[in-house]
Amino acid sequence: MLKEFKEFAIKGNMIDLAVGVIIGGAFNSLVTSLVNNIMMPILSLVTGRLDFNNLFFALDGQHYKTLEAAKAAGVSTVNYGTFISGVINFLIMAFVVFLFVKAMNKLRNSDKEPAPVTTKICPYCKSEISIEATKCPHCTSDL
Repeated sequence: MLKEFKEFAIKGNMIDLAVGVIIGGAFNSLVTSLVNNIMMPILSLVTGRLDFNNLFFALDGQHYKTLEAAKAAGVSTVNYGTFISGVINFLIMAFVVFLFVKAMNKLRNSDKEPAPVTTKICPYCKSEISIEATKCPHCTSDL
């Protein structure tokens, strides 16, 4: 079993997976920074200087100016502004992954040559016939 694991690890599967996880983590922190430091302030300007991090419900029924004030009072809160930031973060991440996969598929498909055309359609009976045919085997028309 140790030998099988060694072969698996040496083949590169584990190394590829590890590299993917590390790059994914770094990419996640990059997108989180993009959302928190660039997108949310711009969105805040559009929405009238609304700070999404201070959008919350205090579960004790009182009103607090900021989330920090509610936490300092020891109140449980529902932080829906943080959730909105997370949704925006997810959407940006999903869109970038979509673009990356689309680009990779385009590169992968550009390597394939189109299959040579070996058939054509008979102009009379619309059947598929060999490209070299001079007479249609279905309707016997001369091509």
